[in-house]
Amino acid sequence: MSEPDFWAEPARAERITKQLRVVTGPLEAYQRLASAVGEWADLVQLAIQEGDQDLLKSLDRDSESMLKELRALELTLILQGPYDRESALLTLHAGAGGTEAQDWAEMLLRMYLRWAESRGFSTRLIDQLPGEEAGLKSVSVEVRGENAFGFLRAERGVHRLVRISPFDASGRRHTSFASVEVIPDIEQEDDTIEIRPEDLRVDTFRASGAGGQHINKTESAVRLTHLPTGIVVACQSERSQHSNRETAMKMLRGKLAELKEREWEQKMAEVRGIQTDIGWGSQIRSYVFQPYTIVRDHRTRFEMGNVQAVMDGDIDGFIEAYLQGEARGSLMPEEADS
Repeated sequence: MSEPDFWAEPARAERITKQLRVVTGPLEAYQRLASAVGEWADLVQLAIQEGDQDLLKSLDRDSESMLKELRALELTLILQGPYDRESALLTLHAGAGGTEAQDWAEMLLRMYLRWAESRGFSTRLIDQLPGEEAGLKSVSVEVRGENAFGFLRAERGVHRLVRISPFDASGRRHTSFASVEVIPDIEQEDDTIEIRPEDLRVDTFRASGAGGQHINKTESAVRLTHLPTGIVVACQSERSQHSNRETAMKMLRGKLAELKEREWEQKMAEVRGIQTDIGWGSQIRSYVFQPYTIVRDHRTRFEMGNVQAVMDGDIDGFIEAYLQGEARGSLMPEEADS
């Protein structure tokens, strides 16, 4: 009797099946890896006994592959939060500093888009507010793929840039800040998040930026304000007001889910996962272009000297170091770079 009832509710059945995969997936991966390691160990012993150097070299390469699989499995086991396996909604805000900070926000957007592409994730621009001269004041992007939120939540916080500004005719070194906010992409079927119609204020307006005559001449963009919490979300990427409202509701559910998970923290920090001030002493990571080149995460002390590689999306090392440090309880408090 239970089976017909179960499959009669496709959304509920899909959620339960997905939760089951979360449990069984890592176990099956561990069993496969354990079997492969056992066979590898037997071959190593045989190669040593017979003095087969070619086989030993081949097995050495195999060991690197298995270590990579082991690290991936470790991350899978770490990503066990209620929304870690979901897609993500990423929002960037330029800090104080005008054009230089807005250019930094656009640089970070490019970095995350490159990273998402390397991971096989799909991305979609949801909302953006261009700077007056260059860059972006703020931008929101949907990142779709399994574990997108679990990985990207390691990026929440203030990011600091140190470089000689291309916007300064005197060639002086500038320090700029931008904040990164990440929330889970909560589907409509998630009945744990309740949004009452009377708690919403809905505003419509004309979309800004590129998009064609239809988008810019009709009030298709939507802004939602959740009155009990003061949370505001907006979407202007779609042609129709209905589609923009659906996307905005998805963003709002994500923010409310984040708020629920972090209810013991200050309300705005719960939603954004960042400190209130986007400035000195609050950064999680520094990107130094001059007088030397280094990217350093202040929570994990993980660093890379190849700044350009990082800006091209090579941030897996920072994400993995954060997730491992979080699991072990070894994260350091944010601090200013010396």
